[in-house]
Amino acid sequence: QLRLVESGGAMVQPGGSLKLSCEASGVSLDGYGIGWFRQVPGKEREGVGCFGSWGGSAHYVNSVKGRFTISRDNAKSTVYLQMDNLKPEDTGVYICAAGDSRSTGRRWMMGGFLCGPYDDWGQGSQVTVSS
Repeated sequence: QLRLVESGGAMVQPGGSLKLSCEASGVSLDGYGIGWFRQVPGKEREGVGCFGSWGGSAHYVNSVKGRFTISRDNAKSTVYLQMDNLKPEDTGVYICAAGDSRSTGRRWMMGGFLCGPYDDWGQGSQVTVSS
């Protein structure tokens, strides 16, 4: 039901910053948990971080802790991923996902927290970190 569209990806030098947006069309994000993922061709999709539907703290995988921040603005139906101190290994297609209490399927371990499941996925936005 949700249509998620990512934007904000770009090429940036190591140490730089980017802020990605994930906008949901047609519905409010109230009641939805949010996950951010990244994918490199030929590799399995990797969880980056997530934010639960009931609020509270976001959870991040160890490789991005202290550098990435997930937030959301329910009034704008938009989720954000702020990325600071970017590294070449952060390169990939960044994808947002949403799920509610009725979602089924795979869950993702991120920073010791079990995120998801997610039924709705965006198409992704390319982030390239290179000198």
